[in-house]
Amino acid sequence: MIRVLVAEDMRILRDTLVAALELEDDIDVVAALDRGESIVDTAVAERVDLCLLDIDLPGMDGLTAATALRTGLPDCRVLILTALANPGHLKRAMEIGVSGFILKDTPRRELLVAVRTVAAGGRVLDPELAFTALRTPDCPLTDREIDVLRCLAAGADPREIAVQLSLTYGTVRNYLASSVAKLQARNRVDAIRIATASGWL
Repeated sequence: MIRVLVAEDMRILRDTLVAALELEDDIDVVAALDRGESIVDTAVAERVDLCLLDIDLPGMDGLTAATALRTGLPDCRVLILTALANPGHLKRAMEIGVSGFILKDTPRRELLVAVRTVAAGGRVLDPELAFTALRTPDCPLTDREIDVLRCLAAGADPREIAVQLSLTYGTVRNYLASSVAKLQARNRVDAIRIATASGWL
């Protein structure tokens, strides 16, 4: 029996996923969550074999939860379910050891194959996602430039970012200028847009 945890914030989709999985004799949905921060504790408590996670969860996103699961429950496999073919998310998921990455419009039969394949130790990758990722260049930004852009995207101004990241005001301005140049953006807002669309933020 495959013990599955489902985390999806949209109730109708979560209920549909649970119903589709529970029709199968070899799959048991032991938890269904609408937020991300309780994924690891619930997975450990329920001895989950596989977590089916949405990326965009309130509280903690699915990829951050997947990273935490590697420490909290190393034997648990992770299958990411997403609405967007975001190459940045896919690359990050592969880096942290996610076993599968499929789109939310995947037919039920293919979803079940993916769940069983991942639970058995295999890997599953939606072909459209793989093709998109192969066509997308690697992120040209440094980790620090990404940190600074994330803070800017969250509404902090350069002086606030400097305090948050323990940097000087001038250093923050330099990181922002280099980010705009590397992304060939028109301005900081455009740099945020490009980086977000590419899945780098």
